[in-house]
Amino acid sequence: MEQLFRQHPFGLYHPQNEHDACGVGLAADLNGKATHDIVEKGITILTRLMHRGAAGSDPETGDGAGLLLTIPHEFFRQESGFELPESGKYGVGMLFGGMGSEKLVEEAVTSEGGSVLGWRKVPVCPGALG
Repeated sequence: MEQLFRQHPFGLYHPQNEHDACGVGLAADLNGKATHDIVEKGITILTRLMHRGAAGSDPETGDGAGLLLTIPHEFFRQESGFELPESGKYGVGMLFGGMGSEKLVEEAVTSEGGSVLGWRKVPVCPGALG
């Protein structure tokens, strides 16, 4: 497999930002090209997240660890409750916690030149939360 991490700045990546952190990994092609290599890198990332308990120790809910291979545009279009651009012309941010901080998130996004299209309240079943 190709080297997982680059040693030199490239695209959005800069080695200066490498440090230990729990719970997040990303493997993508900045040109949107889908390859098996990206899937292999994603699986490598998942296996390296074991230190944070990414093993689904709670039999009722799991931990959310997995791979998102594409943005399911039709699902998001139906479920979002707001207008979306055409597929491939937007990204999705998934935030855990932070309810009530939407304004701060939107300010951070717009300060970097982005825009927030909308917010979706995700249905949950509190009785099943571990």
